[in-house]
Amino acid sequence: MSLDIKLKKASKVYKDGDVVKGVLEVTSKGDLSHNGVTLTMEGVVTLQLSAKSVGVFEAFYNSLKPIQLVSYSIDLVKPGKFPHGTTEVPFELPLKAKGGKKLYETYHGVFVNIMYSLKAEMKRSILNKDLQKVSEFIVEYVESERGEEKPVEFTVTPQSLENVKDRARIPDFLVTGTIQTVNCSITKPFLGEVIVERSEAIIRSIELQLVRVETCGCAEGYARDPTEIQNIQLADGDVCRGMKIPIYMVFPRLFTCPSLSTSSFKVEFEINIVVIFQDDHLVTENFPIKLTRAIS
Repeated sequence: MSLDIKLKKASKVYKDGDVVKGVLEVTSKGDLSHNGVTLTMEGVVTLQLSAKSVGVFEAFYNSLKPIQLVSYSIDLVKPGKFPHGTTEVPFELPLKAKGGKKLYETYHGVFVNIMYSLKAEMKRSILNKDLQKVSEFIVEYVESERGEEKPVEFTVTPQSLENVKDRARIPDFLVTGTIQTVNCSITKPFLGEVIVERSEAIIRSIELQLVRVETCGCAEGYARDPTEIQNIQLADGDVCRGMKIPIYMVFPRLFTCPSLSTSSFKVEFEINIVVIFQDDHLVTENFPIKLTRAIS
């Protein structure tokens, strides 16, 4: 015997206010007695602290309770029997936030997780194990007008670097470039270019890092943790001087979301352009970016 939740939308992508439609598929060999089937829609933000923050913020470690965005349950089938074979039970559930709040986009992070799911549960007699099936679906914002493009031109030299202990050991170099915009649409690629104007040291690699910065906390304090999402190599080896190296990166689904700031957590994003020299010395230029779900 088995339960399966099949949504009408193959993409499983919904927006605030949509009706989530589908069928619960019950398969059994022979008649299947049960004490009722319930269907629950849940949307939850779960927060946790990194290991390095636990001791420092012990005061509010236990206050990071899950934030309930959606909680809705219906009795889908009354107690009775399912016949031999496969039975489909249709359902419709409105996707609405509790208390008139706004639904956040689905996001799978390290210290912040925003997840929406449907859970079907079939109650059975004491001697038989209850059956459960959980199916995740995705929530996205309604597209809005795209914000103003903010192109950024950058220049990286030994003198422009911060937090350098021994500047004399850094080889002479000049790296310039352009980022098309730091106001980014999550559905469009991140674009730009980087140029090595000069470098007395041999370059081994030029890379682009996408970093999420997750902040959790409350009145007692906040823990801010950056983690890398993906790393793309833009150039391999000692590149030609003065040549334009294109930057092209697609934002990964689920691991990114529109930039989000609330009273108890934040999800922000940054871009690092990293130049690695042959002696493993590396220099990094950091750019905070804002992600939106905007029309191109």
